[in-house]
Amino acid sequence: MTLLNEMLSFNEEFVSQEKYKDFSTTKFPDKRLVIFTCMDTRLVELLHKATNTKNGDVKIVKNAGAMVSHPFGSIMRSLLIAVYELQADEVLVIGHHDCGMSAIDSSTVLEKIKQRGIEEKTFETLKYSGIDLHKWFQGFKHVEDSVKHSVDMIKNHPLMTKDIPVHGLVIDPETGKLDLIVNGYEMN
Repeated sequence: MTLLNEMLSFNEEFVSQEKYKDFSTTKFPDKRLVIFTCMDTRLVELLHKATNTKNGDVKIVKNAGAMVSHPFGSIMRSLLIAVYELQADEVLVIGHHDCGMSAIDSSTVLEKIKQRGIEEKTFETLKYSGIDLHKWFQGFKHVEDSVKHSVDMIKNHPLMTKDIPVHGLVIDPETGKLDLIVNGYEMN
């Protein structure tokens, strides 16, 4: 049985036994908060336990490294929608120690892409189109600096209202300990 089939089989039982009722909530976050964090597997449940949040409490937006790399990309769009349409009144940016993006080497990533069959002409087309894949796959050296950068991009976005506190934290993926990097209340 494939992983997909296992999930679908489990889901059929989950629905038929009405286990979904334990997770009933609305689309609006009870704590009026949106969290932007990393997609790291260690944070899936730990982040909620460490921040005392549960299903229905917060909006969650994730990507590799909790990095806002473009002011008009999907991350900023999601954060703006959370604020203007889904009643989030605060933003938390939560990076984490031992993040894969802190050690990423764009050359290694690009080589793995080639090994999986993406042809050289694709890279040439992207380069000709002005896309710098080394920059696009660039990570960071210090998670605290990356969190500060993301907070700054969000707080200073031309469409973000200035009365929204944007906080920056770093979580330890082993213990759940949160370190405050930027207190958004002090920035307002």
